[in-house]
Amino acid sequence: MEENPAEWLRGIAEGSTSAFNLFYERFAPMVYRLADYWMKDEAEAEDVCQEIFIEVMQKAGQYDPERGSVEAWLAVRVRSRAIDRLRKKERTAAAERCGEDPTEPIWTGQPESAEREALRNFEQERLRGALRNLPALQRLALYGSYMMQLSHRELAEQMQKPVGTVKSLIRYGIRNMRVQLEDQHVKQAEKGGEPHAFIKTGKWE
Repeated sequence: MEENPAEWLRGIAEGSTSAFNLFYERFAPMVYRLADYWMKDEAEAEDVCQEIFIEVMQKAGQYDPERGSVEAWLAVRVRSRAIDRLRKKERTAAAERCGEDPTEPIWTGQPESAEREALRNFEQERLRGALRNLPALQRLALYGSYMMQLSHRELAEQMQKPVGTVKSLIRYGIRNMRVQLEDQHVKQAEKGGEPHAFIKTGKWE
């Protein structure tokens, strides 16, 4: 298939996996750069990037080449989603500063140690690293399931795929992530490290 982004979007709207893979490979770097420009945070930028491509699956048929390039179409979506996230973060931060969040649990234990926080962040980065190496559809299925906490049916609607296909993508994605993390564990075990819980449970902790 020639590099024709508008044609890829038409293919995505019709359910073409190959068209989506080509589109993702071509535009994921650009979308991430734009998201990082707005968010100024790598993890947040990655989240925006994955959400944009889930949105592309839903709305590929809405692209109108007469209204602008594919790059501009994507840029508008990245900007909108990033601004929404930034506003939500600001509202959350303001509520926390004022103590206005009634759903916030009362913390009676000891503050988290810097070592434990650093370990948690390290484990999250290991998972994100493994996620980056998955095929695009598996990556989006796992992201939607674990990070967006969508049900299989909700995720199927978001991705415009049958529920059975989404379940398979999640299953294969988990398997592939376990393989990656087990390989990491073999290397880390030589240094006395512990395996990530995802290896045993398949849960993003």
